[in-house]
Amino acid sequence: MTLDHVLAAAQPVLDRWGYTAVFATIFVEGAGIPAPGQTLLVAGGLLAGRGRLSLAPLLATSLAAAAAGNAVGWAIGRYGGRPLLERFAAGERLARIEKLFERSGAGVLALGRFVDGVRQLNGIAAGALGMAPARFHLWNLVGALLWAGFWGLGSYALGRDLEGVLRVYHHLRPLFLSLAVFASGALLAWLLRGRLRRAPP
Repeated sequence: MTLDHVLAAAQPVLDRWGYTAVFATIFVEGAGIPAPGQTLLVAGGLLAGRGRLSLAPLLATSLAAAAAGNAVGWAIGRYGGRPLLERFAAGERLARIEKLFERSGAGVLALGRFVDGVRQLNGIAAGALGMAPARFHLWNLVGALLWAGFWGLGSYALGRDLEGVLRVYHHLRPLFLSLAVFASGALLAWLLRGRLRRAPP
C-alpha cells in the first residue's frame, strides 16, 4: 500500500476524530484487538508534517495509548491465563510468541511492537506467561517510546521518502525481531555474569 492510499484511507478518520481516533485504535490494538493503530500513527505523522496536525500531541497520544493498551493486555493475560491467550492466538503463532518470550521477554516488549501479530499479543502473552509487573511496565514503556517515536517522528521527518523506508522495513522486520532477541539475551548474560562475579564465594 502506497502512502497516498494510507492517507486516503486515514485522513477522513483523522479529520473527523483527530487524536481520539489515534488513541482508540492504538489502545485496542495493544489490548489484543486488531486495529489500524500503526496506520493512523503514520498518517498522523505525515499530516503533522503538512501542518494538519500537531506533532507533540500526536506523539503523546500514541505513547499513552500504546503503553496503556499493552498494560490492559497484560492484565487480561495475567488474570485470564493461558486458556485466554489460546483464544487470541493458536498453533504456530502461539508457539512462536512463547519461544520469543522464553528467550527474551524484555526484547519482545521493547521491539515486538514493530511486528504485526506480536504487537497485538505481546501484552497478553507477557501476563499469561507470568512476567513480573515491574519488569513488564518498564519494558512496555521503553517499547511504547521506541515505537511511537519511530513511526510518529519518522513519518513526520521523512514525508514522501517514507515509502522507500517502509518497503525496506517490511522486508527486514523478521531480522529486526531476531536482532532484538539476540541483543536482549546478550545484555541479560552480561548482567548475570557481572552479578556472579560480585557474589561472595
